[in-house]
Amino acid sequence: MKYILVLLVVLYSNVNFAQKREILNVPYYSQKDISDSYKESQCKLDIYLPNNTNKALPIIVWFHGGGLTGGTKAIPEELKNDQFIIVSAEYRLSPKVHAPAFIEDAAASVAWVFNNIHQFGGDTSKIFLSGHSAGGYLAMMLTIDESWLLKQNIANNRIKACIPLSPQVITHFTIRAENNIINTQPVIDKYAPMNFIKANTPVIIDITGDRELELLGRYEENAYFVRMMKLAGNKNISLYELQGFSHGSMNLPGIHLMYQEIGKILNKK
Repeated sequence: MKYILVLLVVLYSNVNFAQKREILNVPYYSQKDISDSYKESQCKLDIYLPNNTNKALPIIVWFHGGGLTGGTKAIPEELKNDQFIIVSAEYRLSPKVHAPAFIEDAAASVAWVFNNIHQFGGDTSKIFLSGHSAGGYLAMMLTIDESWLLKQNIANNRIKACIPLSPQVITHFTIRAENNIINTQPVIDKYAPMNFIKANTPVIIDITGDRELELLGRYEENAYFVRMMKLAGNKNISLYELQGFSHGSMNLPGIHLMYQEIGKILNKK
């Protein structure tokens, strides 16, 4: 009963499927978990359904960028094809909320996907997390720190792979700003993927722009993170640098590379 709106949306989409390939503004929190009007209005997701009758489609959960202070869940056109369901989740933003609210929202949206996407023909054994910049940071946090999804009763080893585009792996600069720490002062705490170096994780394919064009050492922090993970014995992590592309312009080639890497994973015997 708590997801009755979702069921109504499913019925509506089945009737209008030929005309409508996107289902918009689906709440991912149940009503009992809505504590205020901002959470109610912000914590929604959009679903892109391909023209594909396959009932076991892989899913990409996409988190938008915007520094945890802006951005929109509108699904990038480059993500849309006939082979994947795309789910794009909105989340609460600073300064209206502070950490860890946006991480909690990301976890709740992913849990919704695990619990409901089968209604749309999705295969929950093929869920990939991705996003650009702040969105990549959120995807990485859910993948590297299992506590966030465990609060939603989801084991993060169910994630097929995490493929973040230009994520922050030290503590995000907006979280540092909330604590009056300047951008050029690196911090590694419980809100930093770098704090969770470990041998066992889902597959992580880390993609950044050119080290000379990226934000504030973004390539270097990711390179160090990946190196430490490998030294810890992690064999599921790799790093790509898209030379010639800045933080903003790496999105399109990053998505293209992401699809190539997902294809390798899905075709792996």
